[in-house]
Amino acid sequence: MARWDPGTADRLRKAALELFAEHGYDAVTITQIAERAGITRRSYFRYFPDKREVLFAGAEQLPPAVAEAVLAAEEAESPLRTALAALVEVGTQVTRLVDPSPERRAVIASSDELRERERSKGAAITAAIQDALEHRGTPPELAKPAAQVAAIILGDAFDRWIDSAGKRDFPACLEMAAATFREACA
Repeated sequence: MARWDPGTADRLRKAALELFAEHGYDAVTITQIAERAGITRRSYFRYFPDKREVLFAGAEQLPPAVAEAVLAAEEAESPLRTALAALVEVGTQVTRLVDPSPERRAVIASSDELRERERSKGAAITAAIQDALEHRGTPPELAKPAAQVAAIILGDAFDRWIDSAGKRDFPACLEMAAATFREACA
């Protein structure tokens, strides 16, 4: 096997999800993941810095991408609509990179550590939206709630996309999530 086999990261993700589903996140070791993927423990760290990052790799790229999309979005009738318009594009790009398996979501739900990591990711996205809206000239007292609501809608849209096993169009999932939120506020 080549030292830097381009399929290794995907094999590690698959091996990790299988093991986490079989034994639970806390009971699985990096050594077990590496062995199932056909590499050494030492090689594992060339791809991921720790066990949880096999599930969250690339998440650090999402907040800057979201901020860039919000900054580039056409002006809408409200800060929330501006943020949601930007999230359609970013969400569509993310769905091309993310495995829509419900197993990943179940593994995250089963672990306090992973749920906290997911919350941190959400907080970073919210902060990126808020900062971008403020940079566009939205007053902070409007940017903060718009960012929080946009992040809630984004999370619901991803859940809907995952529930459809990736078969539903992400923009449609985002629109349904936004409509549900509007209905809940009516």
